[in-house]
Formats: sequence, C-alpha cells, structure tokens
Amino acid sequence: MPVPHTEPPVIDPIYEAYAYCNIPNNTERGMEGVVQHLRNGQLLHDTYIKKHTLLPDSWTSKHLYIESTGKSRTLQSGLALLYSLLPEFDWQKIYIRHQWSSIFCSSSCDCPMRNHYLEEEQRRQYSLRVKNSLLEQTYVDMAKIVGVPTRLLRASNPIDSLLCHFCHNISFPCTQNGCIGLEHFNVIKSHQLGDEKERHETKVYYRYSLLATHPILNQTVTRMQRIAEGRSEEVFALFSAHDVTVAPLLAALGLSEARFPRFAARIVFELWRAPKDKKSLFVRVLYNGEDVTFQTSFCQKHSRRSSQPLCPFQNFMNFVKKDMFAIFNSTNYYDACHRRAF
Repeated sequence: MPVPHTEPPVIDPIYEAYAYCNIPNNTERGMEGVVQHLRNGQLLHDTYIKKHTLLPDSWTSKHLYIESTGKSRTLQSGLALLYSLLPEFDWQKIYIRHQWSSIFCSSSCDCPMRNHYLEEEQRRQYSLRVKNSLLEQTYVDMAKIVGVPTRLLRASNPIDSLLCHFCHNISFPCTQNGCIGLEHFNVIKSHQLGDEKERHETKVYYRYSLLATHPILNQTVTRMQRIAEGRSEEVFALFSAHDVTVAPLLAALGLSEARFPRFAARIVFELWRAPKDKKSLFVRVLYNGEDVTFQTSFCQKHSRRSSQPLCPFQNFMNFVKKDMFAIFNSTNYYDACHRRAF
C-alpha cells in the first residue's frame, strides 16, 4: 500500500493506454485516427473561426503556413484537421511545405551537442531495458510467436504496433506458434511508463529537448513578431508532426506533468494583443485544449492576479532567444550546440 505523500500512486498501464488512444470510451475504440483529427479541427473551428473570426470565408493561401514531414500519416492528419478547421476547404488554396526533419529544425539542424545528449539518452534507455528481465523474456516469447529473431523484434519498438492494435480494437497478432496477448502488452507498456519517469529525473532528455526544439520555437517567435508588426498576413500556422516532435517540445517548455503525447495530441501557441494598448502582446499555450501557460518555465512566476493576467509575449521571446541556453553556459543556439558543457 503506498505511503501518503511519499510514494506516488502506481499507474495502471492499461488505463494509461486508453488515455494514450485519446478515445472517450471503449465503444469507440474501432474508429480510425483520422476521425480524431477531424474532431480536433472542429474544436479549433468553433473557437478560432466561429468565436474569434480568425479566418474570413474568403481566406487565401497567404493566410496559412502549413508544414508536414514526408510521412503519409502526418500529411493525412494535417489535411483532416484543416478539412474541419477552415471555413471552406479548398484544395487549390492549400500549399504544404515538406519538412525532412522530425524535429522541424529546417536549416538549423547542425547541432553536435544535441546529438550528444540524444546518444546519452539512448544509452540510458538501453541500460534500463537490460535491467528488466521480465521485459527481455517478454521479447523472447513474442519473437517466438511471430517467428523473428529477438533482437529484430526488440529493435522494432513493438509498443507502437501493439498500441495501434489496442487503440483500434484489433486483436493482437496470432500465428501457429501462439498469440501475442494483453499480458505481453502490459509488460511493455509498464516498462515504457517506468522509462518515462526516469527520463524526467535524469535531465539528459531535457538538455536534448532544449536544443532539439529551439529552431521551431525560434521560428514561432519570429512568426509572431512579424504578424504583430503587420509584416505578415499569416494568421494560422500548422506543423503536422510526430510524437517525437511533441515530446521534446513539452520537455523544453517545462511541462513536466504532461504525459507522453497521445494519438492526435496538439500544442497550440496563441498570440494576443491588448484591446486598448496595441503594443502589449501576450502568449497563451494550450496542450490538448488545456491552458498550460502558467505551467511553462517562462511564465510560472507570472501572477495571474496581476494587472496583466495573461503571460507577456516578452517572457516567451526571452526564453527562446536566451534563457534556453543558460543550462549550457551559453547565450545563443550556435554556441550551445558547439560548446561542450563538461
């Protein structure tokens, strides 16, 4: 029995898997992922189009900036969201830019220290995995069932495939050698939760995340500045990405309570302007529809009860332009990427 205030409650891996699927109830587990993005688009449409008229009915391509990785699933997810979001969906007005990097680093991908921290993180993951004898036996059993070497099954990261089966209410694979069952899934998912907990504690992943996400955060700040100054007609930017894009963003922003990104997860950055003082700008951050602005590292100390109850945009800009590099004893991205901090 957990001791109050000293031991965190044990997380049920099956319950956590349901949360990951992002499906309200068990009866909807057979629905395709595209429906989740259509729902996301409708939610955003109700808020930004109906309530705030962010885009007019006569919108054009200059009002949008859309980027997606080359994977067909991210392209399809982005289009599904846009279909529900836009006032009138028109293929001819939509221009999607290809992003080759899953962390959306564009022309700023040269960062040796980011790669160093990623390698350290991968070594940590490996060390934790080899200590888990139950996990290893589970891999051996599953490999025998599907008829592949254990090392290949282990390297394929089977949790992704199993989650697809689980979330869409599809039976796990069976062969003449037997069936993969919920007991296998339970062991792998439990290990993933333990890995997530250790990852938060070691801070190696946090350092990786800061360097991995600076390019896209810097692009976001720059885009907001241009819009605020009237130098751009863009009012909406969409980056259709992966869990490996969202997870480091959550870490870099200091959202330590956020769990690993579920299906159809979304982060929204909003730029606000004071109605009476056009120079006063504010930022709001939402994760899966929840306002997490005051959980971010750059706005935790800002009082909601102050004369400015929203988070100043300057806080966000300072974080991206300089505060992100303090942990590396650097003042800019290039220096942090090329200076060894040990």
